[in-house]
Amino acid sequence: MTEGPAMHDDPKTLVSTDWLAQHLNDPDLRVLDASWHMPDAGRDPKAEYDTAHIPGARFFDIDEISDQRSDLPHMAPPAEKFMSRMRAMGIGDGHQVVVYDSTGVFSAPRVWWLFKLMGKTDVAVLDGGLPKWQAEGRPVEDLPPVIRDRHMTVSRRNDLVRDVTQVAEASKLGTPQLLDARAANRFAGEAAEPRAGLRAGHIPNAKNLPFGQLLNDDGTMKDETSLKAAFEAAGIDLSRPVVTTCGSGITAAVLALGLARIGHDDWSLYDGSWTEWGAYGDLPVATGDA
Repeated sequence: MTEGPAMHDDPKTLVSTDWLAQHLNDPDLRVLDASWHMPDAGRDPKAEYDTAHIPGARFFDIDEISDQRSDLPHMAPPAEKFMSRMRAMGIGDGHQVVVYDSTGVFSAPRVWWLFKLMGKTDVAVLDGGLPKWQAEGRPVEDLPPVIRDRHMTVSRRNDLVRDVTQVAEASKLGTPQLLDARAANRFAGEAAEPRAGLRAGHIPNAKNLPFGQLLNDDGTMKDETSLKAAFEAAGIDLSRPVVTTCGSGITAAVLALGLARIGHDDWSLYDGSWTEWGAYGDLPVATGDA
């Protein structure tokens, strides 16, 4: 087996900037800018996309391509809405999709998860995202992409998502394991939640692995050996199923991507995450680091 970047690149999980540069003009490649920021960040990801994006990239609006019937933010959209939005963006069956964001590896895994949820497997996150792409002097543009409708079919994988009832059961029974991607002080209940009206703390019996611990200093994802060590250090038994959670279902997908990178495929994501759990007064809340 040859050493080098080819061992790192996997078009079903994570690809390097070198890989994307080599494939950027492939006719069946589609690139998505899935940048998203916390509401208090004061940033407009669509405006930033309009100013500079990877050539040919489409903008994936995480808040709009969601279940608007829910009071919770950016919940997974119905399959029909996902299909119609993707068709309108020129993304269809047979396409290889690469998703990036303007932070590094932050919100792009959420869209990777959405594609997986809809039964699409040929999708990867760009390792290091737009910051790494630009730091390497690679091209960006401010032009809208040329889009032609493409047919898309979906087959929703309900095994990749969990609701509050399923998570409450897991909390009581201890299986599957619950893993929270939020910062340690939020997990412990020592810091206020960024969204108003939420209690502080975590789901009882959950473990904590802040998503940043899966990343290198340059915003790229750690290698498989380091990823495995991080999960194990957080108290996760990698022979058992895992449900990832966070504030609103964004960075929980970073943990899911990390699990996929090490070949642990028995995972799912709690879509409502703490925005749902923390709002319900009748659900138990734990504090501290355990």
